[in-house]
Parts: sequence; C-alpha cells; structure tokens
Amino acid sequence: MSKHEIEVTINGRRFAGAVESRVTLSDFLRGEAGYTGVHVGCEHGVCGACTVIVNGKAVRSCLMLAVQVQGAEVTTVEGLAAPDGTLHPAQQALRDEHGLQCGFCTPGVLMTMAAMTAGEQKPDEEALLAALSGHICRCTGYQGIRRAARKLAAGEGA
Repeated sequence: MSKHEIEVTINGRRFAGAVESRVTLSDFLRGEAGYTGVHVGCEHGVCGACTVIVNGKAVRSCLMLAVQVQGAEVTTVEGLAAPDGTLHPAQQALRDEHGLQCGFCTPGVLMTMAAMTAGEQKPDEEALLAALSGHICRCTGYQGIRRAARKLAAGEGA
C-alpha cells in the first residue's frame, strides 16, 4: 500500500507524517500522533465517541481518512483546555453538571459542544441538544449532559 505525506495542525501544533490511504483519522490521531483522547467505539459513525473538530466543524473521525485532513486544523479533546489548565466552557459545564460517568463518550460530546458554541453564532438549546442526539452514552442517562448543554446554550460559564 502506498503512503501519503500529510501535514496537519493538531491542537495548534504542526504534525507531519506518512500514512497509508486506508488509515482513518481516528487511527492516525491515536496511533501516529498520540492523541488517545480520541475514543473509538462503533467505527461506523454511530456512537460519536470519536468526534473531533476539523476546520471548525465537528466530525466523526472514524469516518474520515487521515489523508483528507491534509493542511487542516484538527482539535481533539486534549486541545480544549487552555495551556494554563483553565477548562473550556464545555468541559466546565460537563463538570459542573456531572455530565460524565465512565468517560468513554465524553471526548466526543465535548467536541460537539465546543464546535457548536465556538464563534459568534451561539446555538439555542434545541439546536445544541439536537447535535448531541447523535451521541450514545451508556452510563449517565444523559441528564447531566443535557443540563450542561442547556447551561452552554444559555451562555452560562462561557
């Protein structure tokens, strides 16, 4: 299998490497770049655990090929908190509202929340909850996650 040279910015740092055509973005981020906060659940784009932000949009990294992010900016859960350790508003909201239990789905949920609340256009509660409806959590019953989403939509903690 031929390899392709790619150069991508991950969490603000340039990363260059050679990847085979068939390597998914999730496998590249975890195996090649060392960002193990990207969790792989279903590998079919259904559960949302592998969600990352690519050029400002939340994407399921198990459905993208690594070669598709050539020249892109990728943010993983490891890139959300500020360098001084200050939590991103989505992280703080989940923490405040006890929106996690085992933590497997948490990175994907956080990345969707972060992408939805970035920039000037803030989503309303309905839009944020709709975006999160594609995430599967087996532990929490969703109530803490939904409370955190409502808090973000209301602009609390941002």
